[in-house]
Order: sequence, then C-alpha cells, then structure tokens
Amino acid sequence: METSTTKVHYGSLDNGQQVEAYTLTNASGMQLEILSYGGIISKLLVPNRVGKLENIVLGFSDLAAYQYQSPYFGAIVGRFANRIAKGKFSLKGKEYALAVNNGTNHLHGGIVGLDKVIWQLEPKTSSKGPSLLLSYFSPDGEEGYPGNVDFKVRYTLTHQNNLEIDFEASSDRPTIINLTQHSYFNLSGNHSQQIHDHRLLIDADYFLPVDDEMIPTGKLKAVQNTPFDFRKETPIGEVIDKDEFQLRLGAGFDHCYTLNHFSQEMRKVAAVHHPSSGRTMEVLTTLPGMQLYTANHLVAPFSPQTALCLETQHYPDSPNHPHFPSVVFGPQLSYRSSTHFSFSID
Repeated sequence: METSTTKVHYGSLDNGQQVEAYTLTNASGMQLEILSYGGIISKLLVPNRVGKLENIVLGFSDLAAYQYQSPYFGAIVGRFANRIAKGKFSLKGKEYALAVNNGTNHLHGGIVGLDKVIWQLEPKTSSKGPSLLLSYFSPDGEEGYPGNVDFKVRYTLTHQNNLEIDFEASSDRPTIINLTQHSYFNLSGNHSQQIHDHRLLIDADYFLPVDDEMIPTGKLKAVQNTPFDFRKETPIGEVIDKDEFQLRLGAGFDHCYTLNHFSQEMRKVAAVHHPSSGRTMEVLTTLPGMQLYTANHLVAPFSPQTALCLETQHYPDSPNHPHFPSVVFGPQLSYRSSTHFSFSID
C-alpha cells in the first residue's frame, strides 16, 4: 500500500477560525487523523490480529463537541500538563499567577491551553513514513505564563506501525514547560467497552501520592504491595476496584508514576496488551514521569473507564517541588522530549 497525506476542511470554530484535518497513512494501511485545533489525534486506525482496522482512540465526530465537551481527547496539552497547586509558582524570585480552571488549581495549561488553539500544520517527507509538523507561537503572558514561546510538535507514522511524537519549545526568557499528548486509548476498538481486560505493564518502582485535590504531596510511594504495582503485566480490572485510599481519591487511577531509568534517553516505560484483539501498544519516552488515567470521569455519550491515558510528562506541580526534575527552560535551554507508541499484533 502506498503512503499518503491528505488534507480536508474539518469545520469552523465559533470565532470563525478554520480547522483542517490531515490523515497520514503508512505502508501497512495504518491511519492517523490530526486536527489543527489542539493538535488533536481524532482517529488512530490500527489492525487487529485478523487485519481489521479499528479506531483505538476516543474522540468526537463534530468540532463543537471538541470545543465544549472534550476532556482533552487526543490533544497536545500545555504549556504545563497536569496540575499546579493554586495556579501559583515562583521563578527567579518572582511569583506568577496562572489561570485557575480545576477547582482552585491550574490544569493542563489553563482556560485556553495548547489544546484549544489553532496550530499551523505542515506535511513533511520522512524515510520513516508520513510526517506532520505542528507549530504554535504562545505570547508572553498567555494564561499567566512568562516568556514568548515557539512550540513545535512532529507526528510521524512509521512503516513499522510506530507513532512517534517529538516536542520542541524555545523561549526568550525563563519559563516552565511540561508537554504531553492526551490520547484516550481503547485497544479493543469498541469505545463502549471498559478497559478492565487490558493488561498493563509500567516500569516504575514508585508513584506520586496525591491529596484530596489531586495535587502531589511531594513524597514518593513504593508501588510494591499496592494496587499501583504494574511491574508485571496485570489486567487493570484486577486492581482498579481495590479498596485503597489513593484509588478512592481518583475514583480509579489518576496518578503520576516516577519512571525508572530516567536519563533523558529513550527507553521503554510501559506496554498495554488487549488479548481479544491481539493488539499490543508499547510506550517509549525520554521523560521522567507518566500519568496513568483510567478515564474515571467520562460522561455521556461515553462511560467511565472505557479508555486509559498514558501521559508521558514531567511530574505534576513540579515548580512547587524543588526536588522534582526541573521544568525550567529558557534562552539557554530549549525544551525537547520524545514519546513513541509502538503497535504490534500477537
């Protein structure tokens, strides 16, 4: 099968901005649809063991739902993914107040984060497979963040059925940056089916416990002898309903794992296997953390726990915990990270 990159007009936002959709198709027929709005992955068609292509990410069929109902389905999230307590942090002796949009806290970049802006999309040629470069300029003060920042994200759909996502950001002054890709995966291809039969592996000896506002306490907790231990492949349904304080706080998993072997080099950190379809997805990243979210709060037309998010990232609330890996970037230090989702069939 020939590779291709096609472009269509997807729709218009309420403010009149036009939204485009690009579909990348690799040599084996796998397809990836990306919207210029939020850099959203709206479809990811992956074959099962009998070769049937099915969409394994949750999403909407209309733009209005993405604008007003989406729980960050498939979006690029930032400037700072996850939560910042009270929307406040200090940098170089100055305190900054960010937009508050999650109770009293800042979540996923604020009211109009990177998930709600129009990105410039540019098809690229690559020997690996079809590729798309996304660009967005965020002015100083947007959502309360300091610095003018140029963001670039590259999606590549390789001929080996890998989805490679490469992030870059450069700022003209010190600022904080933490980016992630927020796809909701259901490897069954049936978006009404819970992910309890998905078998999960996470290479992490510790996770970050949270308080009742889902803010990290700053401590690390060993996964051993807890429901959070996925160091051996474990069906999610075996542990998600355990009577455990941290699971009750999130109504399921909504916690960041401190991934083993962090050195800013690419390594395998997780894998998900769906026995019925035969699909396996491996996660490789250069980042120190990964938020496991089991879609506990989805509302109609979707149902809770019908997907899982594996959001590679820096730790939540990092600016307020100096012992966490630094999220400060600026003129002398650009932000760079990569996350790859690798698909195979048994």
